[in-house]
Amino acid sequence: MESNILIIAAGLFIGTVGTLIGAGGGFILVPLLLIFYPELSPEMVTAISIAVVSVNAISGTFAYARSGRIDYRAGITFALYTIPGSILGVLTVKYIPQQLFNTIFGILLLVLAGYLFYKNRNAILNANTVHKQGYRQHTLTDNKGITYTYSYNPLYGNLVSIVVGYISPLLGIGGGIIHVPAMVNWLKFPVHVATATSHFILAVMATVSVIVHAISGTYNNEGTVQMILLLALGVVPGAQLGALLSHKIKSNVIIQSLAVCMILVGIRILVKAF
Repeated sequence: MESNILIIAAGLFIGTVGTLIGAGGGFILVPLLLIFYPELSPEMVTAISIAVVSVNAISGTFAYARSGRIDYRAGITFALYTIPGSILGVLTVKYIPQQLFNTIFGILLLVLAGYLFYKNRNAILNANTVHKQGYRQHTLTDNKGITYTYSYNPLYGNLVSIVVGYISPLLGIGGGIIHVPAMVNWLKFPVHVATATSHFILAVMATVSVIVHAISGTYNNEGTVQMILLLALGVVPGAQLGALLSHKIKSNVIIQSLAVCMILVGIRILVKAF
């Protein structure tokens, strides 16, 4: 009973933080599974994580939809480009050795954290609008009356989405820790629009990965399904809380908090790997 309560509490934390920063929460859950359930294979770890990310992303998307911060045109396009990679990632994760998986995951977290600290010391509410051929201009006003004006190159966004689609189920991280920094720093989305839109993309991408895992028989184990359901009990309300808090926290604080979490987790995973 105590262990079940702890799993639900972990789901609540994952849902809150994951939705707050638009990352889905997989970067928190995967390390927890690697640390507390070392007997699980990389395939099982990523399958559990991506299922929880899917629940979190769907719940968070409903909350962000009410806030009016999702760029649906960009989100739908980017989501479609993640699908081929999502399928391929699920099919290849079973061939990665445990130590290599841990090492890749730990290094990825540290590299991304360093990049976030370097690039987001002065995060701003609105990104600069670029008037160039091939760029898409967009203006979005949320339900608080805040207007975001920005432009982005959809070709770059599609390329990023293909990569994120593959890496997400491969490492079980949901992809938001890559997609959000890319949307903010490379595509120049405002931070709050990037986190909301990233969550919408995750809802599509993670659900596709879950379907592929289910067809492959990964979820046939009763204990696996029970763990996912317990985590989901915490994740669903956590996602609503995270979306609510996102209205009250500054953009640069969101990004810097993400970076700190990634550093701590990355170090812990690398220590375990070696």
